[in-house]
This record gives sequence, structure tokens and C-alpha cells, in this order.
Amino acid sequence: MTTETSAPPTESSVITSITNGVGRIELNRPKLINALSQEMVGAIDDALKSWHDDDSINTVLVTGRGERGLCAGGDIKAVYNDIVAGTDENARFWNREYKMNHAISEFPKPYVVIMNGITMGGGVGISGHGSHRIVTDSTKIGMPETGIGLFPDVGGTHLLANAPGELGTHLALTGQPVGAGAALAMGLADYYVLDADVPGLIAELEAGGDVEETIARHASEAPENELAEAAGWINECYAADRAEDIVAALAAHENPDANATGKLIETKAPTSVKVTLAAVRKAANMTLADVLEQDYRAAVALTRLPDLKEGIRAQVIDKDRNPHWSPASFAEVSDETVNDILTTDHEEKVFA
Repeated sequence: MTTETSAPPTESSVITSITNGVGRIELNRPKLINALSQEMVGAIDDALKSWHDDDSINTVLVTGRGERGLCAGGDIKAVYNDIVAGTDENARFWNREYKMNHAISEFPKPYVVIMNGITMGGGVGISGHGSHRIVTDSTKIGMPETGIGLFPDVGGTHLLANAPGELGTHLALTGQPVGAGAALAMGLADYYVLDADVPGLIAELEAGGDVEETIARHASEAPENELAEAAGWINECYAADRAEDIVAALAAHENPDANATGKLIETKAPTSVKVTLAAVRKAANMTLADVLEQDYRAAVALTRLPDLKEGIRAQVIDKDRNPHWSPASFAEVSDETVNDILTTDHEEKVFA
């Protein structure tokens, strides 16, 4: 997800430390729910590179400061400002962010991340590809980018495409968040620890405790998957490969929740919805590296179209919550446009 910006903090926005072989990464923009800036992405990436072959580091622990969550996503006000300025900062940000996302997936040591509270968008990117992903009773995880004219990037479509049935497609198109139960059932997380037990878990890890044994001691039984009852109509209605057909199936279904979901999707940016659906379908047969390369192509392409600027304007600049999408309907977004967004290479790539 995304959040607004304010004056830069006086303290570093990413704090790294080493305790008993545990390399700690703390996101430190609590008032902004730790929204990721280019500086923060660079700091995380630099820490991972430094610790990758350092034999004195045996575990990485990632947390976010503040009570509201791990990370609300990328700093979209900065994205908006770059679009207005016409510079290449967005492309540079995404290029390094996606490299960092991939580095997390291949990190050779336990990468433990506490996904408490709001964990959305770029927050999924720094957590969802880790080896030990811990959700809590406050967790709200989601990829709400279709609501601002973007798509679930940071390898999000790779995670969602591999969720059971069409649950990942549902989350991708609607942008709705889920709690710990659904996150575990969908393969977006590995362990459930109560918020009240997180300080003890961190203390034991930093005392040098065995990662698996320590997490096991603090883990609780997973809560119920809140999407379990909806899985039937979700799997049925999202089976199509065209956004129009999915919305029509939702509208025609006997379940009122399905009807409401169809109306919700119709409020999202049509180009983003179609790009997202195609990206999820393609991601099912792609490696994470290939998905991240696709993400870069799409992210750069969408900054050149009107919806991303308009979506951010409506959400965080003017805050009227009334975006005017262009094109305004699914019918006006051609398959050729979607294909071009996902396949047209740019001068730079994420992976050479």
C-alpha cells in the first residue's frame, strides 16, 4: 500500500544493528507506517549485501517501529512528485527495490520478518519473499495498488499466483487486505505469533536462540482463514481470464458478497485491473526474477499513463477519493495495450 509523506525524520529511517549474530533491520518512519523511500530501500539492500557473506551474521531480523504496522508500502507522494517533475527517480527506485526483493528471496541465512499491523504493497515486498514470515493478531496484509492506478508489484503477483485457487486473484484485483488466518492459508506467511509475544520472541532471537526452536516456542495455533467460506464463489467467479467476465460473474452470483466485490472492482483503475489480471496469470508460470523484471516494465510504463498520477492525486494529494480513470472502462483497455505494458523493455533492466 502507500502512504503520505511528511518532514524527514531526524533519526535514520532505517536502523541496523548486530546482536549475537543477528542482523537487525528496523524501519523507522512510524508516523508514516514506515513507508519506503528510495533511501530506505538502499539501506536495506546495502545491509543485506554486507551480511550475505559475513560469517558473524547468522540471522536477519526485520521489524517496523511504531504500533501501526511493519510497512504501509512505497512512498507514493514521492512517486507523484517525480511524475510531476518528469525525472527518472521512480524508475531508479523500482529498479533497486526489485533487486532487493529478489535478494531477500535468495538470502542464504534465516530472514525473519515480523508482519504485524499494516503490511501492504512494498511491505509485502520486504516480507513475503523471506524464509521466516511471522504474522500476528494485528496483521493486515494486502496489495491495494489497483486503487491508485498501479498493480501488485514487488513480486506480489508471484505470491498471489501461487495461492490456492483464485484467492490470490481476488486479492490482486480488489486490493482488499486479509488477516493472519488467510495470509497463512494463502502461503503469504509461515507462523502466527500473538502481538503480546513478539517482544519475547525478538529478545530470544537476539540472545542467540535457535531460529526454528525460538519461533516454535512463541508460535500459536493459526486463526481461522477468514476467506474460507468465500472460497467457493471466489474460485467460481474468478476463473475467467478477462476482467469483464470476472465482474459479470460476480454481479450474477447469488451471493451478495460476490455482488459487492464486483462493484468494488469496477471502482478500480480499468487499465490497472486488466494489467494485474494478466500479470497474475503470467506469473503462475514464471520465476520470481522473471516476475520482477515484468514488474519493472509495467511500473515504468504505467508512470507514463495518466491513471497513476490521478490515483495518487485522489488518494493523498486532494484526498477527494474520486479518481477519474482514463480509459474509464474495461472495454476501452485493449489486450494490445496490456501486452505492451507487460512486455515492452526499457533501456535499463532489473537483472542484466
